Amino acid sequence: MEEARQTADPAQAEKQAVLRALSAAVKLVGGMVDAHTEVVLHDLGRPERSVVAIENGHVSGRRLGDAILGGPAGDRGFAAIEQAMRQGGAEPALVSGYHTLSRDGRRLLSASAVFKTAAGEPFAALCLNSDRSQLEAALACLQALVGRAPLPPPRAAPEPPAMDEAMRDIIAQALDGKPLARMKKADKKQAVAQMLEQGLFIVKGGVERAAEALGVSRYTIYNYLDEIRGAAAEDGA
Repeated sequence: MEEARQTADPAQAEKQAVLRALSAAVKLVGGMVDAHTEVVLHDLGRPERSVVAIENGHVSGRRLGDAILGGPAGDRGFAAIEQAMRQGGAEPALVSGYHTLSRDGRRLLSASAVFKTAAGEPFAALCLNSDRSQLEAALACLQALVGRAPLPPPRAAPEPPAMDEAMRDIIAQALDGKPLARMKKADKKQAVAQMLEQGLFIVKGGVERAAEALGVSRYTIYNYLDEIRGAAAEDGA
C-alpha cells in the first residue's frame, strides 16, 4: 500500500528514478576507479540510514544502511546540501577538491554532488572519497629505506559511529568545552553555525538536541538558523 502511494506521488517517483540511475552509476564508477576511492550514494530523505549504494566502503568503513553522519570528518558535502537548499532551482550543487579526515586520521580527497527535484528539493548526494595514504606510505617506505627509519604499523579503518554518538560528537565540538552559563547569544549562534556545517540539522531530532545542549527553545534554534542562512545568502549575493 505504501509503495503504491509513493508511486502515485510524481515527486517521489522522480526521486526513486534518479536514485536508481545513480545507484547504477555508483557501481559503474566503482568498477573503474582504484580500490582506494570510495563511491557512495546518500538518500537525503532518510539520513539515519542514508547509504543506499556504496563501492569500496572500506575507505570509510561504511556499509549499506549506514547514517549520513558516519562519514569522514570535515565533509563539505553538508555545505553543498545547505547551498542547494538556499539557491533553489533544479541544477545540482557541486563541491570538489576538498579534504576530509577518516575516523582513524587518514587524509582523504573528496567531492560531492547534491541532486534536486524539479521543484528544487535536495534529495540525493553522490560522494567520492579518495584515500591517498597508500601513496604517502610508499613515500615513507622509500624514505625509511634511505634513512633506515622504522615504518609505522598499518591502521585499520574503525567502525563509523552510531547516529546518536555522531550527534553528540558534533554538539560537543561546537560547544568546545565552553560553560553554558557564560555563553552569550553570539556564542550560541556560532555553535549552531558549526552544527549546521557538520550536518546536524539534516537529521531528525537535531534541532531538539541542539536546543537542549544550548539551554534554549527549538524556536530559538530556528531563529538562529534563519539568521545564519540569511547572512550566508547576503554574502553570496
